[in-house]
Amino acid sequence: MPEDQLMSDKEFDELDRFLMSEQCSDEAMTMDALHGYLTAIAIGPEPVPADEWIPRVWGPEPEDEPEFRNPAQAERIRRLCERMPEDIVVTFAVAPKDFEPLFCEHQWKGKPVLDAEAWAWGFTEGMQLRASAWQMLQNSPQADLLRAIYLLGAEEIEEEELTLVDDPLKCHKLAIEIEASVPQIHRFWSAQKKLKAH
Repeated sequence: MPEDQLMSDKEFDELDRFLMSEQCSDEAMTMDALHGYLTAIAIGPEPVPADEWIPRVWGPEPEDEPEFRNPAQAERIRRLCERMPEDIVVTFAVAPKDFEPLFCEHQWKGKPVLDAEAWAWGFTEGMQLRASAWQMLQNSPQADLLRAIYLLGAEEIEEEELTLVDDPLKCHKLAIEIEASVPQIHRFWSAQKKLKAH
């Protein structure tokens, strides 16, 4: 993995601190939601320009935009945001097995469990930016690859599906399912892009 190309822990923490700071609205994405959002954008069917996806990081409304101290800070934070999908693209190109979704971890009954809810919600938000293009996967025999992301990330799920997410252990298993499905989603879209190129 070309480490020098990837975001350092220091840069990652800097962006995390900014998102949690008073400068951002309560609607701003957390780092795990942001990582899911940018994963969908990085591996999805069509490129999405940064000017289109960045405003959603701060919140659903234009007034959610942060109060940057100065233009230099605004530029710095924008660059850090842009680095994340670049990192994801590089990881999948160079070492797809190294890709790890950024999930939270909690203790439940004395055991660590993964919480992928915010990540899955972010991924779903990223899909919305190109909803009609994502339909191809949703209508394909591989639609199941999106099942765990939908169950954890959708704003609302069907009543009969609620039992699939009603305890942390079930949600942990869905998180593991997501981890396995993301590289396959990437492969699906890579194959489609190759077909289009020919």
